[in-house]
Amino acid sequence: MAKILVAGLVNVETTLKVESFPIQYSPVLYPFHGVNSAVSGVGFNVAKALTRLGNTVEFLSLVGKDTSQKLVKQSLTDEGIRGKYVLDRLKHTPQSVVIYDSYGNRQVNTDLKDIQDSFYPQVLFEQAVHSCEIAVLTNINFSRPFLELARNAGKIIASDVHAISDIEDRYNRDYMAAANILFMSHENLPCSPEDWARWLIHRYGTEIVVIGLGSQGAILSVKRENYLGHIPSVITRPVVNTVGAGDALFSSFIHFYQQTGNPYAAIRKAMVYASYKIGAVSASDGFLSEPELDAWCERVAV
Repeated sequence: MAKILVAGLVNVETTLKVESFPIQYSPVLYPFHGVNSAVSGVGFNVAKALTRLGNTVEFLSLVGKDTSQKLVKQSLTDEGIRGKYVLDRLKHTPQSVVIYDSYGNRQVNTDLKDIQDSFYPQVLFEQAVHSCEIAVLTNINFSRPFLELARNAGKIIASDVHAISDIEDRYNRDYMAAANILFMSHENLPCSPEDWARWLIHRYGTEIVVIGLGSQGAILSVKRENYLGHIPSVITRPVVNTVGAGDALFSSFIHFYQQTGNPYAAIRKAMVYASYKIGAVSASDGFLSEPELDAWCERVAV
């Protein structure tokens, strides 16, 4: 399998299940088995999924000088992810609260603490990326300087800009310009996903674009073959919480694209992977191994 660098956020996540949105006020509630905590964050989720799929991951992240870092380090050990490049340089470890209902709706509240004003040592990135085929650089501030370094090193760059609405978005423009493989959500797009994909290719020359459409599947654009098409979703098991679906789609696509060089086969398998993942509560749970995924692909005839 591949050796992949992942630079991104790790946080302690608390999930809260509610009946529905909007939430009616009540001074006290007792949602038995409806409150859970786990280590999560986009970077951790992608690193965990890629590791479950059989890859060796060099995970770069920042945590706080607090008790939460112990939980993070233990979770890394439990998942077989090396903690060598996870540095305790923040005052506090980031946290998130995810509120979700039984209808697929969720609200993610992320407190990044001081991570957006913190820097990651360039020398450690250069050391970690040297033997990696792909650099997965999520759109957290400390990974921004790595875009140019990875490009100069000749690495494939994959990034996810999530919910975006402006082709010249000041925060995400660097990631959109540098990424060979670019993922995002349809939720805030100012036009149709198809037009957005065409716009991206015209503006940045992006080689592969994937736009997640939630329950409607995804849009895949492959520049070299002038392909733009809709990939339908699949159903594996009942939906519990849709948080983390994008991370699952992103990481599994990277795994299979690196393995085969075939974006069409990769996105079809990624659809199954993401479908199974949203049957779990936490954003960092529900990731299949490759043999488990193959079994599910046979079940749903992918």
